Amino acid sequence: MIHRHIFHNDKLMPIEDARLSPGQAGIICGWGLFTTIRIVKGEAFGYERHWRRLEKDAAIIRMPMPHTGPKIRVHLQEVIRANKVSEGCARIYLIYNEVGVWRSDEKMPEVDLVIYTAPLPEYREPVRLGLREHGRHAASALAGVKTISWLPNVWAVAEAQKEGFDEVLLLNERGEVAECTAANIFVVKGDKVLTPPLNSGCLEGVTRGILMEIAPEAGISVVEQTLRPEDFATADEIFISSTNRNLIGVGEIAGQKMPVAPGPVTRKLDELFDAYVTDYVNRRLASAAR
Repeated sequence: MIHRHIFHNDKLMPIEDARLSPGQAGIICGWGLFTTIRIVKGEAFGYERHWRRLEKDAAIIRMPMPHTGPKIRVHLQEVIRANKVSEGCARIYLIYNEVGVWRSDEKMPEVDLVIYTAPLPEYREPVRLGLREHGRHAASALAGVKTISWLPNVWAVAEAQKEGFDEVLLLNERGEVAECTAANIFVVKGDKVLTPPLNSGCLEGVTRGILMEIAPEAGISVVEQTLRPEDFATADEIFISSTNRNLIGVGEIAGQKMPVAPGPVTRKLDELFDAYVTDYVNRRLASAAR
């Protein structure tokens, strides 16, 4: 459940005092963006990367960006403090109101800003993945954009959970592996870690990007490569990554058991990522204390 205090447009308020209108066209048609950020020791981990992705995606969907990264970070910290969050997560939503004809003449911002926090969801490890064909459309102009039109994702994972899976792996229209509904996927083969390229239709995940940067420190090479379901049969390990989960070993995909989960490479990269998070947060806390 999300916490009580949110930030809406220009002020911090209890959630029951916030008003979103049916006349906000962005809400009705799903024209907007969001990002989920991990909170560690009261700090928004990797905020700069999340904001850059929001700016990039806003340009793709032709949505004005009236806010600045530093200003939104201040508002985010207000919400974190008001809700007394030490460990948890936050979401930033940007909703485009002036689109289409199905909107009201109410006075409202061109783009609504909503920020809230919540506890970290619980996940089990190893994770069991279902498999869904045509779960991503890689040729779409909006492939890889994190929009508030999230029904395909929540519906796909709900259907997978009915079958006893924790998450679902999505294939694109070419039958290639793209991603899970809310996580990127990695396949370990020998001394290499393979992950689908962005042209598979996957999201450019923040955790994914960090792993690709820091893995060489552990002598591990992360390579973008087109993957198909048959590649799982020859994998040494498989893991997924996301903001709320960091790295989680995959124990099964659509009935096919993995040799080990989490495996030694997954654990090594998870430790490396934890060290990166700790360093980032400590630097932020030290800077704030000056």
